[in-house]
Amino acid sequence: MGCCSSATQSSKREWKPLEDRCCTDIPWLLLFIVFCLGMGFICGFSIATGAAARLVSGYDSYGNICGQKNVKVDGIMNSGLDLTQKKYVFFLDPCNVDLVHRRIKSIALCVAACPRKELRTLADVQKFAETNGSTLCSYGLQPSEYTTDPKASELCPKLPVPESAPIPFFHRCAPVNISCYAKFAEALITFVSDSSVLHRLISGVMTSKEIIMGLCLLSLVLSMILMVIIRYISRVLVWILTILVILGSLGGTGVLWWLYAQQKTSISETLTADELQIAKDNLQALLVYAISATVFTVILFLIMIVMRKRVALTIALFHVAGKVFIHLPLLVFQPFWTFLALILFWAYWIMVLLFLGTTGSPVSNEQGFVEFRVSGPLRYMWWYHVVGLIWISEFILACQQMTVAGAVVTYYFTREKRNLPFTPILASVNRLVCYHLGTVAKGSFIITLVKIPRMILMYIHTQLKGKENACARCMLKACICCLWCLEKCLTYLNQNAYTATAINSTNFCTSAKDAFVILVENALRVAAINTVGDFMLFLGKVLIVCSTGLAGIMLLNYQRDYTVWVLPLIIVCLFAFLVAHCFLSIYEMVVDVLFLCFAIDTKYNDGSPGREFYMDKVLMEFVENSRKSMKEAGRGGGADGRELKPMASGASSS
Repeated sequence: MGCCSSATQSSKREWKPLEDRCCTDIPWLLLFIVFCLGMGFICGFSIATGAAARLVSGYDSYGNICGQKNVKVDGIMNSGLDLTQKKYVFFLDPCNVDLVHRRIKSIALCVAACPRKELRTLADVQKFAETNGSTLCSYGLQPSEYTTDPKASELCPKLPVPESAPIPFFHRCAPVNISCYAKFAEALITFVSDSSVLHRLISGVMTSKEIIMGLCLLSLVLSMILMVIIRYISRVLVWILTILVILGSLGGTGVLWWLYAQQKTSISETLTADELQIAKDNLQALLVYAISATVFTVILFLIMIVMRKRVALTIALFHVAGKVFIHLPLLVFQPFWTFLALILFWAYWIMVLLFLGTTGSPVSNEQGFVEFRVSGPLRYMWWYHVVGLIWISEFILACQQMTVAGAVVTYYFTREKRNLPFTPILASVNRLVCYHLGTVAKGSFIITLVKIPRMILMYIHTQLKGKENACARCMLKACICCLWCLEKCLTYLNQNAYTATAINSTNFCTSAKDAFVILVENALRVAAINTVGDFMLFLGKVLIVCSTGLAGIMLLNYQRDYTVWVLPLIIVCLFAFLVAHCFLSIYEMVVDVLFLCFAIDTKYNDGSPGREFYMDKVLMEFVENSRKSMKEAGRGGGADGRELKPMASGASSS
């Protein structure tokens, strides 16, 4: 891979973009590989101990795996049965959910078939067993005894037995009716005092699932359209976004108030008591929606009024970022690959987590049923697996940041854009894999070290909710807030460190130090340019969310029960914001990388022969406009003048 020695790397202090490549942070890469091997050992151990078979085929309360012959477990009755013909797990009381241990608190049996229709009496259960050959009561009770044995009510399923169907690939009989899950949700949602409201909300989601999927697809299309628009109309994009956000927020607020007025006039005294109560609930829901939208619109207007004088500074920066996307069109698809990698890893992680839930040796619990437990040091595999989730997820996100930084650095520091590599993205990925995986592993590990304590404190805060005193609650929240702020600061510093590594091929600590020094030297530029740019990208996210939400309001208007809007709209708006954030965060990342490249360019180059600037004319115009605007704000003196002095000399030299 052409790795250079550590002595050469430590002595190299001049910035020579893209001239040499050195392997960075090799010990951290080796540590990450060892950690991943540990993750693989956990997966292999869980499969070797039979957890995979128990997870896929399922097992009953006596330790028998359904669909195969089993070995007798000492001291456990009904174990070691031949259940070759009984391939499905059936719970006698599937709706009895233990929220503390997150499992179904019911006896599980292996059956030949799931009941495809509701069974109201024990006679129906007996008829089902005689017709289908599937006994739904305990193994020791014969079908002929279902209606005569005095213990049948305890040994048979709870009546009525709901209609159920097997879960694909996992051989569990699950109730078809969602009312069972609605009762489970009632225990989780504490702010809903009327269970009928919750049932209406869930039914609203089920009846609107096609609309929800269509609106989610709409948000994806709108995000891609906005990315294309950014490339071609970057000069007027700021004002277009501002106008569209104003119109979208005003339009959404106006429609909600119009629906409120229409609903208020349509209430008639001739309605029954139940219908009148539902109509009042609808009216109150619409009033809450309209007031919330109005408050949001007013706050948004106030923020835009405060920021209006600095909006012009972002136009040139957006134009330069737009040119980057023109030359590097594959950047638009970067979120897809990152999202795909995360989905694949999360699917693997959840699969191993489920394996761990069924791994171990069979032991008898207090009720005389079988549980599988891991003893000794191996019982701490859960913690190792959770740390792996955080570190590897952060590693994948850091690889995206390094890839984008490498591609933008290649664009910026290539004087002749005609000489750019055919695929700068693939060239950046190649440099990442060959030289800088150790740097990415180290940066992601630092984020993991901060994220884990914050998650532990959040878990403690949740468990102690309502038990701790006001002082302890305040201290916990303060610690969580401080760790969150530290995590965000380190994430921003890591991103700039990756950019410095992509430029000069230095290790993580050196790159982080150099990036921090440059950011401190350009603190006013960061505050005046990056913040405004991030705010405008936030407006783009708001535009997509408002557009999707407005389309949702119009499509859901056919449901006159307005209280069922809340869950579909929340689902759609959250998905729209997530999609918009994934796409526009790439644009935000490009802006940040360009800014650091520009700061390094102006610090180490002055335009003289042999030290020419790498920036193009559009960015130089941006430099001059930014300098003039900030000089006017600071009256040309004080900290502004001192901070802008290197930029001014660089601009005049050009």
